Amino acid sequence: MLDPIKGFWKLPDLRKKIIFTVAIILIYRLGAVIPVPGVDPTVVSNVLSKGSIFGFLDLVTGGAFARAAIFSLGIMPYITASIIMQLLRVVIPKIEQWSKEGEIGEKKMTQWTRYLTLGLAVLESTGSILVVQAALRQAGQPPFSLATKILMIGTMVTGTVLVMWLGELITQRGIGNGMSIIITINILARFPVIIGQLIASNPAVLALFIAIFLTMIVAVVYMELGQRKVPVQYAKRIVGRKMYGGAATFIPLKVNSSGVIPIIFASAILNFPFLMVQNYFSKSTFGTTVIRYLGPGTPLNLTLEVLLIVFFAYFYTAIIFNPKDTADNLKKYGGFIPGVRPGGATAEYINNILTRLTLPGAIFLGFLAILPTIIFSGVGGGNVVINSFSGISILIIVGVSLETVRQLESQLVMRHYEGFLK
Repeated sequence: MLDPIKGFWKLPDLRKKIIFTVAIILIYRLGAVIPVPGVDPTVVSNVLSKGSIFGFLDLVTGGAFARAAIFSLGIMPYITASIIMQLLRVVIPKIEQWSKEGEIGEKKMTQWTRYLTLGLAVLESTGSILVVQAALRQAGQPPFSLATKILMIGTMVTGTVLVMWLGELITQRGIGNGMSIIITINILARFPVIIGQLIASNPAVLALFIAIFLTMIVAVVYMELGQRKVPVQYAKRIVGRKMYGGAATFIPLKVNSSGVIPIIFASAILNFPFLMVQNYFSKSTFGTTVIRYLGPGTPLNLTLEVLLIVFFAYFYTAIIFNPKDTADNLKKYGGFIPGVRPGGATAEYINNILTRLTLPGAIFLGFLAILPTIIFSGVGGGNVVINSFSGISILIIVGVSLETVRQLESQLVMRHYEGFLK
């Protein structure tokens, strides 16, 4: 295991990329602890810690949201903008055309994603401030002044743009996907806090947490690497005196093609309405009924979350993977699946396989999302885990780690060094 580490450290360009990535991460973490001017981070943290509804946002921002830091929104506006752009490909032909134009189209997509990120940052910062102010009002704290609100919005939007820039710098000049690296570092930054809180409240829960955490990592690695290899054969053709084609390959269809997106969508749909009710209608009969039956951790909430995750797993898989396009490309370049006619029959064959593969992957995602709540609900000190930890964090950590290791592996193998994966 040490040989690959020595290998990439001997390579100047790879060593510079790693050092550059670490430097950018340190800059980001600094911005995640500097509070927004005019706000007492201790008061905000104490108020938000009482509601598990803020747990996910605080998790993916590495605690910046609860600290009211300048990077409070983290990369969530950028992630949301990227997802929206992918969804718009289905309804706007122009965006679909950009996705097929190679590097030029990719630049257009990136530019519009940045514009959308800026707009979402304004909306999300405004919404976050209103939610925090409502929570402060319930706690008997004075509301923010108009000048403070404007200053907070401007600072948070600027912080979001800076985070987006830092992420793109890592992608261009560092190791791995910058946005993914940042969100992974944020999640890992919360673990010492969780462990410290568990030690203070109930050390026995800490042992259970570590056991569940390691088990979930093994399960997620197994699921992330799971795939169905659909065999593909290319027809032989003679051009002049040379023979081309005849190669055999395969189409890798992942069990979990949709990644973490279904969990994010399901959480947003369930949590946003509940958040509004909790802060603005909690004293009404309607509000108390919604909180009682649809609050985080309730049986109805968990059931709806699993059903929504399964739905969005199929929905998002259908968006990112088009069997018809795959079948057309195979036919265009002389490829075919043995025993299946080219064209429509091939598209239907791939679609049937994808449908069967998506179901276990979707059920696994649903189980992963609600497992911490089921296990730690009612356990002394278990609320610390439920409020600060989720199955999506394991999925992100494992997925990003595997992708980063693959990139390092390719760099080492390309330079004739032994890689990490065997």
